[in-house]
Amino acid sequence: MLQPPKRRRWGGLARQASLEPEGSHEKVKNVVVALSASCCLGCLCRGRVKGLLQRPPEAIASSSLFTCGGCWSRPRVAEDGGRAAESVPAAVPTSADLVTSLCNRLQDEEGDRAETYRELERVLQAEDGRLQSAVLGRAIAAASRDMRAAQGVTEGVRTAASDVLVALARSHFDSVMYELQCHLRALGEISEDFVFVTLGKLASSYALRCVPFVGMTLFAVLTMLSQVGSSRTLRAVCGVLEQWSKAVNTYLRDWEKCPFPRMGQAQFCSSVHPLFCHVVGSWLGCEEEEVKQAVLGAMAAMMGLLLHEEEHREQVWAQLPWLLGQYQQVQDTFRVTKGLSYFLETLGEVKILIPKDKLQAIGTAVHSQLSDESKQHSGDHRSELTYCVLLLARVCPEDTVAFLRSQLGSGSEAARVVSLELLRALVRSAAAEGGQRLPLLVQAVRSVLRDPSRKVARAVLRFTKELLSCSVQSCSAWDLVAHVFATFSQASGRLAQGNLSRAEAQEATDLQALCLDILGSVDVSVRGMTKLLWPRLLQYVVPAQYTGTLVPLSQCLRELAERRQRAGDEEGEEEADVVASRERAKLPTPQALLARLLVLAAAPHAGGGCGVAALRLLQALPGAIHGAVGMVWAVKIPFLLQYLEGKSESCLDSAEWERLLLKFLRTSLETIESQAWTMGLSFELSQQKGSYPRLSREQAFLYKAIGVSLAVCPHVPYVRAEVKKHLLRTNYLEASEREGMICVVGGSAESHFHLALDLVQEFGSSMEERPVSGVFKRLKEYHQGKRAGTHMALMLAYSRIALCAPREQLLARVESDIVRGILQHYRASCQVLGFTISTKDVQLKLTLVRSVAEVSRAMQGAGGSHRVELSSKRELLGILLGLVKEEPRDCLASPLRQEAFLALGHLSKLKPSLSREENRDLLDQCLQSAMPLPAPEQVEEEGAAAADALRVQQTMAALGELVTALLEEDLTSGWCAEMLHVLEYWLTSAKEWERERALQACAQLLGAYEERFERMGEKSFELFGSMVGLLAPFVCDSPAASRQRAGACLGHLLRIRGKTLDSGAEEDEVQPLCQRLSAPDAEAQLQASSRLAKIICKYIPEAQATDFISAALDRMLSVRSACAQAAGEWLVTFLEKCGGQLSTKVPGAKEPPLVRSAEGSAESECRQLNPGAALRPVTLTLLGQTQLAPTTEAKKGGCGKLLASRALPREEQDVDAGGFFLLTPGAASGFLHAR
Repeated sequence: MLQPPKRRRWGGLARQASLEPEGSHEKVKNVVVALSASCCLGCLCRGRVKGLLQRPPEAIASSSLFTCGGCWSRPRVAEDGGRAAESVPAAVPTSADLVTSLCNRLQDEEGDRAETYRELERVLQAEDGRLQSAVLGRAIAAASRDMRAAQGVTEGVRTAASDVLVALARSHFDSVMYELQCHLRALGEISEDFVFVTLGKLASSYALRCVPFVGMTLFAVLTMLSQVGSSRTLRAVCGVLEQWSKAVNTYLRDWEKCPFPRMGQAQFCSSVHPLFCHVVGSWLGCEEEEVKQAVLGAMAAMMGLLLHEEEHREQVWAQLPWLLGQYQQVQDTFRVTKGLSYFLETLGEVKILIPKDKLQAIGTAVHSQLSDESKQHSGDHRSELTYCVLLLARVCPEDTVAFLRSQLGSGSEAARVVSLELLRALVRSAAAEGGQRLPLLVQAVRSVLRDPSRKVARAVLRFTKELLSCSVQSCSAWDLVAHVFATFSQASGRLAQGNLSRAEAQEATDLQALCLDILGSVDVSVRGMTKLLWPRLLQYVVPAQYTGTLVPLSQCLRELAERRQRAGDEEGEEEADVVASRERAKLPTPQALLARLLVLAAAPHAGGGCGVAALRLLQALPGAIHGAVGMVWAVKIPFLLQYLEGKSESCLDSAEWERLLLKFLRTSLETIESQAWTMGLSFELSQQKGSYPRLSREQAFLYKAIGVSLAVCPHVPYVRAEVKKHLLRTNYLEASEREGMICVVGGSAESHFHLALDLVQEFGSSMEERPVSGVFKRLKEYHQGKRAGTHMALMLAYSRIALCAPREQLLARVESDIVRGILQHYRASCQVLGFTISTKDVQLKLTLVRSVAEVSRAMQGAGGSHRVELSSKRELLGILLGLVKEEPRDCLASPLRQEAFLALGHLSKLKPSLSREENRDLLDQCLQSAMPLPAPEQVEEEGAAAADALRVQQTMAALGELVTALLEEDLTSGWCAEMLHVLEYWLTSAKEWERERALQACAQLLGAYEERFERMGEKSFELFGSMVGLLAPFVCDSPAASRQRAGACLGHLLRIRGKTLDSGAEEDEVQPLCQRLSAPDAEAQLQASSRLAKIICKYIPEAQATDFISAALDRMLSVRSACAQAAGEWLVTFLEKCGGQLSTKVPGAKEPPLVRSAEGSAESECRQLNPGAALRPVTLTLLGQTQLAPTTEAKKGGCGKLLASRALPREEQDVDAGGFFLLTPGAASGFLHAR
């Protein structure tokens, strides 16, 4: 196939026609007709039409001018359709083979032609290689024929054929263009619609390659405009005008990419202008929707192209109102926006200014489309509308911003929101261009910062987020940063009011989330951000209304501090506006920062981790606090953060955490060593008291921090004034304020003990001496609780002073001042008008109990290893026991009982020591108060049952501590035995929960005894046998908790026994057996009990055999059947294991002991023990086969006598049949068989 020569000049015919005078239009048509008939369009490319206008058409047709060798020739197709020219297919089909095969299918009319064309298109798009001339000719011919077919071919086939030609143009552009140009007829019938459609597609896909054919194509279209009749053809022609105009624009923008010389824009405009004029004059009034859309696209593209020539611009601007008016004319306004955006893009490329009235018109049209809520634009459409405004701003930035600012003053909320969104879109483009226009945008947005609309506020926040993500060169943006915090504070305030609807609450929550998102996304590495934000962000750390922002705020401040530390002095001199803005900022003092962050750290997990964030911020700001703390904090703060690692809010020991923080505060203040600085911190802490909710952990810690600051402060007059101020200004009706005053006074006593104690005494005395006029006023104060609240606060203040006081100073005044003061205030609170009344105030009782406990603990700490004497100990014990006795035994309404147990335990450790009888009585009274409490499951309400269960658990734990303290009073086995004897009464209770609690107390007692056994220096454990016999039967008790407690008791006993043996005991085997006792299966319980019996019984010394047997027999006669059976089991096991070591006769006894038969009466004759008797008990049968040890009789009077005395139940005790030890022969055999 011959390829056309390279074209140096083109469009000669079009240019010649444009230069002809009026009246020559018909002659141009004749020339084109002649050229079309000769099929020698190559001459058009070389401009060989000069002079042709002087010749008649018939001469042109026969002229040798059109037979030049440079003309194109269409690929020839063989008469057989090209089949003979086909090559033999290779083993692997090539693209040419596939194209040939598909052409054969088209020629043979096999299958679906549209699908065949689509497959052919896919093959052509997948390969870049060129086809052979014959194959190419067949493909072009088939596609061209079907594309132009008027009848017999469907729309889908024509479309697919058109697409195949476009695909062929990828590698054979000239051939495809030649084919299409051949079908553009100047006169006669108009070209087929799909010829125009395909030409439009070629221009869209291969814009730069179409440029040499622009003149001839547009001229040919011009000659056919008057023949366009159908709307279908009109749309196709408009498509050609649109796409070819855009192709020219593409060339003018990227002409460097073309291989041919640059062509002038005037040439192109002269070709387009006649077409533009025809469209304006003839087609703008079309009514059909699809035609409107097509004309709109063509007009926008031609308007954009004509902007390149100044002589046409006036006509273009004249058509702009029509273009904007299409928003009201067409249904699919997206096409209008696309056309407008293309026009504005070209306008930016041409770089000419937009007249202000035209900019106003464009802005108004676009803005109304965005702000009209009745128009449901798609996301793509809204993005395109926004793009139009961005294009406007590129050409006329100041005028565009001024227009948007004018819209911000509109009364429409939607208009203001749209303007803010458009300004936000301008931020990114302005930053990309250097950021010089950013202050202009910020100035526009600042005008609506006080707008009450929530939607406007949200739009301002989105603008701020976009702004902070770009380069910030000026402090003008600071107002927007401050607005973020103000909006968050307003939303928090609205939520705190609690009177919002669900929608309003959600709106406020969304605003908060957006504010946090803005702060969290701040990138401090952005140019100018450090100067903008540091240190002005610090002013939002202290105020309480910004607490919710502390996590992102802390992160931002830490990054800013680290960045400044790395930069050092490299940032250079700061600008004047930066310095001025910083001076206007209300920055907090170092003391205020430390106070705020440290108090927030007291609740590290609250508020999404505000406390942890506060601690990390402290770590980054040592220089902002004080220069002396840098090295100390570098060690202390990482330690605190490490302590928090892996600890959730539920498992964090709050008391220990507060202790660590207070220690950190004290260390910091001691490192600073500045009296003025410490006084300033105390002042700031006092100022921030109202920043936290009452009863919150932060507020409670703040009072403690005030106490520490006063303790470190060396200025005594200041400390005196502050302590006195807290005593006088406290609202004693508020529990939180009372506790705060106590913390302040107690904390100051660490270094100012006498001062704090004297002030409390002085305040208490003034309270009593203060005149109260009138009886009714006194009664009113009493009923309101003011006097009682003051008395309780002072009682606890005394005890807290004792806890915090230095050891060497406390003992001199504890008895005469502290204890005396507590009792005075307690008694005074029980008096009205001078008469003592019986108080029912539980809080008053609790206050006394806690005061006594704290004073006792303080005295123990002051005494060190020596016990301190308290002369009023018995008086205090009497008061506490009286309170315990007054507590109801049918409910647990308050923690008074458990608090009293703890106080009694602490008080018992002081001198003078009580006698054993007094301690036994104390224990007995406490047991009588705790054991009868109802079981939690007996409470009807579920929540109350859970609360009671917790209180019972706490009460039993307190009882365990009391038992341990009482054991310390007389650390001997005899006293331990007496305490167990007191508990034994409750072990035989018919109520399961009482037995379980008694077993728990036994386990606590034995656990304490085990821990202290080695300190006692005893070589033997004489209680082992009796305690095993006492407690072992309960391993088969009904409640699983009781079985577990009994197993724990046995474990303690065995470990104590093991300490007296050189080889130890089998302690490891007991633990898993105790766990098996909780099994619900009775047989499994018996098996575990039997195994325990076999392990433990062999450790019972011979000297304690009688003790064990006596205790086991007592259990058989005094407990329920299951425990009685277990007792018998253990007794039989003991006799089986150890009976061979016992002698059968007791020294001094002349005959074997006698027992009474189970079926005989009390007066029946006793018979001699004999294993063959018909009604002998099982145990006596086994015992009769053993020999009792001589020492047994010597110590206890003989096992036989013991068995005889315990064979039948006591007359005064009613025991069921299962509790009898004597069995019939059948029962005995069954019992042994069960074992």
